[in-house]
Amino acid sequence: MQQTTFASVAWEKKGKVTRRERFLAEMDAVIPWARLLALIEPHYPKAGNGTQPKPMEQMLRIYFMQNWFNLSDPQAEDSLYDIESMRRFAGIELLGHEIPEETTILRFRHLLEQHHLTERIFVEIRSLLEEKRLLLKSGTIVDATIIAAPPSTKNAQGARDPEMRQTMKGKDWHFGMKAHIGADRRGIVHSLSTTAANVSDITQMPKLLHGNEREVFGDQAYWNESHRQTALAGGVRYRINRRSPRRALSKYQRYINRRRSASRARVEHVFHVVKRLWGFSKVRYRGLAKNTVRLYTAFALANLYLLRRRLLPSQWTCA
Repeated sequence: MQQTTFASVAWEKKGKVTRRERFLAEMDAVIPWARLLALIEPHYPKAGNGTQPKPMEQMLRIYFMQNWFNLSDPQAEDSLYDIESMRRFAGIELLGHEIPEETTILRFRHLLEQHHLTERIFVEIRSLLEEKRLLLKSGTIVDATIIAAPPSTKNAQGARDPEMRQTMKGKDWHFGMKAHIGADRRGIVHSLSTTAANVSDITQMPKLLHGNEREVFGDQAYWNESHRQTALAGGVRYRINRRSPRRALSKYQRYINRRRSASRARVEHVFHVVKRLWGFSKVRYRGLAKNTVRLYTAFALANLYLLRRRLLPSQWTCA
């Protein structure tokens, strides 16, 4: 029988629902737990030979909180000791359960990386949104954002991350990687790829289209006249912002670009969630692979967050 501490009882009677508590309750209600756990279960360690792995759902919940609150493995462990709302989301009582150690949290993250499970989580959530007709397929917006990496060489290796590169945006230089996304007309992400920051955006465009678009939007970095002709021949409306390296755009062309940018700007919402609300504006790990794993999780959860009002049960309330 699970024992409840006096602190837990007092917390229940506090009389106010905090923003963190409401956020966790909403995400708990919209995440398809059964479907995601079914993806992980074949790869999760089984009890036996003296080993007793932590509950799989508990570890997945902790992993998601790491993404939402931008926590390292030690910070995640400390937060579970410190914050009652996070313990409740993970299903932990201080008196009745052992809080997973940072090494346990690390091993679960490595399990997801080893078996490419976050990409499958991203696909599973995309499938859920398609089933609920919340993912529009009539058009795709392509865009990219830079995720910064430490440029310093004052580290154990004495060098920058060899998979990160430098690029100029506007008049400023940035060192890191790029996350390239394909999103629907409402900014819900359906495709993702990653590269070093110096890779041209247009090279990733084929990976970001699902093939059934009737129109495609993007900024000037994606403009290509041959692509435009191919799209028109295939019946796809080419809404990429026009650029002209030889002469200035006409007043009408600038007006069309502004109109297209108004539609394209919807992808900024998902970038805002991932980079500002959840703190993924800088890489946490070395190399593209580990950061790509985290990005799949971040964009999958961001899709659910942006659509949570539509996904919540009609009579849902946060107690």
